[in-house]
Amino acid sequence: MDQTYWRKCGSCKKEIGFNSIYQACSVSSCTKFAFCSVDCWDQHNPIMNHKSAWAEERRSPRKEEFVPESTSDAPRRIIVGAKSAASSPSSMEKEILIVASKMKQYIKDKHDMNTSGNVMEALSDHVRFLADKAAEKARQEGRKTVMDRDF
Repeated sequence: MDQTYWRKCGSCKKEIGFNSIYQACSVSSCTKFAFCSVDCWDQHNPIMNHKSAWAEERRSPRKEEFVPESTSDAPRRIIVGAKSAASSPSSMEKEILIVASKMKQYIKDKHDMNTSGNVMEALSDHVRFLADKAAEKARQEGRKTVMDRDF
């Protein structure tokens, strides 16, 4: 099948030709759509609930450069390998894992003391350390589930 257009507009479904100007959403995670005009992009914005976004003018690829997406109706499969422990640090490496209000309330009720804001970071580091040790113990026992006995 020889496609005569690049994509269809995400709003009005009008064909966007090869080597044509189109509008794209400025939100980095919103790459699925192309729009034939700013008006069509403007219809998309409130639906996707973007807070601070704009339409960016772009040019579609020439027909010679275009590589069509899979033409089969089967869903696209992405095979992901297992994460190694030495892989790049996840966003959870610096996240606060403790509910600050609960911890502060506990210390206030039990010991009648206030709690510094830095306590949650230090406590989260301790929790991560314990969780890593527990996960390693479960792995050594051939399990993929961390259990209370691993702590």
